[in-house]
Formats: sequence, C-alpha cells, structure tokens
Amino acid sequence: MKTIEDVKKVCVVGCGQMGKQIALNSAKSGFEVYLTDSVPAAVANAIDWAKDYLDGRVKKGKMTEDEAKEAFSHYHVVYTLEEAAKDADLVIEAIIEDRAIKDEFFETLSGLVAEDTVIATNSSFMVSSLFKDKVKNPARLANLHYFNPALVMKLTEVVQGEHTSEETIKLLMDFSSKTGKNPVWVRKEIDGFVVNRILRAITNEAMYLLTEGIATPQEIDIATENGLNHPMGPFKLMDLAGVDLSYLAAKRQLEETGVKKIGYEILEEKYNQHAWGRKTGKGWYDYSK
Repeated sequence: MKTIEDVKKVCVVGCGQMGKQIALNSAKSGFEVYLTDSVPAAVANAIDWAKDYLDGRVKKGKMTEDEAKEAFSHYHVVYTLEEAAKDADLVIEAIIEDRAIKDEFFETLSGLVAEDTVIATNSSFMVSSLFKDKVKNPARLANLHYFNPALVMKLTEVVQGEHTSEETIKLLMDFSSKTGKNPVWVRKEIDGFVVNRILRAITNEAMYLLTEGIATPQEIDIATENGLNHPMGPFKLMDLAGVDLSYLAAKRQLEETGVKKIGYEILEEKYNQHAWGRKTGKGWYDYSK
C-alpha cells in the first residue's frame, strides 16, 4: 500500500469550484496535479480561473510572483480522464453528486489506475462503501471531504469504511496535512460525517423557525452570527455550499427513511426555481445585484 512519500502525481476529477480549488491547493503544496472533467468548456475555464486566482493573490501581497509561478507549474489541466489518471498515486473525485454517474466513473477509473492507487471521493453525503464493488482492491477507497472554499477552509474529514485500510486513512491524513489542512479521522461511516451532522441540527432548527413564521432567514443569520459568534449563519452557509445540495440530501433522506425534513417543500421550490445560492446568483439571498 502506498504511503505519502509515494505520492507524486495527484489526479483530481471535476472542474467545478470544489475540484478546481482542491487541485490548486494541492499544486501550491508541490504535488504534480492533473485536473480533468468530462465537459471540455469546464476544463478550459479551469486554466483561466487558476491564472486569475494566482494573479489576484500576488496583487494582494499574499504570494510572490515566484510562488505563483511555482504553484501554476504543478497545476496541469487535461481533457481526458485517461491522461489525468495515468500513473496517478492518488485520485480525488469531485464530480456531480449523482449515484449512477459516480458508479460509472469509479468503474471506469478502476480500469485506468494501478490497484494500489488510492482513490478518494470528496462527496459530502455519499459514503465510499457505496462504490466499493466498482473498484478493484476497495481497501484503497475512502472519503476525503473538503469544505468550501477548499483553498481557504482548513478542515478535511477522512472517512473510513469497513472496507478501507488504515494505511489508506494514514495516507489521506498525511496528504491533508501536507496540503495545509487539519484532518479529522472519522472512524466509521455515518450519514453527514461530523461537521454536517452538527450543522444539520442547527439548520433543522433554523428551518423550523422559518416555517413557523418566527423569523426570516436574514434575521436567523443575524442572530446566529451575533449571538453564537458563528462566522456565517445557516442560510448564508446553505447559499455558499449550494441550496441544491441541501435539497438533494433532504430528498435522499425522504427516499431512504420516509422522513421528510423540516422545510422540505421550501427547499424543493428553490431547487426547481434554480435558486441554488451563490452558484446561480440567487438563493436565500440575491447575489445578482
């Protein structure tokens, strides 16, 4: 089984905001990173995005020009999974949160990488055991969950399924540390992992206050931020992470348990209206102005 000393090439799949940031964060730490996506336009955008981000850091005095050039030299964007995954020591999946699409992805990936290549899914709610039958040697498969924005947030959750070896967990913990993160080892798969379970309790109460007409989303955020000293209220946080993800998680809960989340209908309406938060310009708040 690989150790962190063996990790030279990292493949990141998914050119959305999370994937791009995971890739650039890893490149800044000196790993050779190959980023790809099945959508060519998203791949092209990832190149310009990284240049703009690094230029911005230099202008703000957060990085030197040499540091920016060094980081960009390790950040490779390619158009095929075959090229990105070839000889990769670690693959981090950050594609759409769709079970069927992920099933197909992991099955394809398993045929492209060596059997000791560590495979991690960034999914915030799909545990890696869902895909253990799609990969050869599932002992090298686990969740490596980053938080948005991945270039800023320090936490990662490394989640161990019954199929996951402790060697895999150690590598992912070490990789997180080497890329500037503070990882926590989640020793058993559980819905929501650690942070989202705590957040869920807060969000459920916030949704209850909203649905009962006790306070508006904005007022609840003001109360949370100023009364509990949270940097961001639950509705602002939903907008940042994606209201669509909140709805899809609630929908999955309903399908699996028959339990309807508080405020389910409101989330469903926002999902259907494409009011997904910052990513679409409108959610609980309007970002188009």
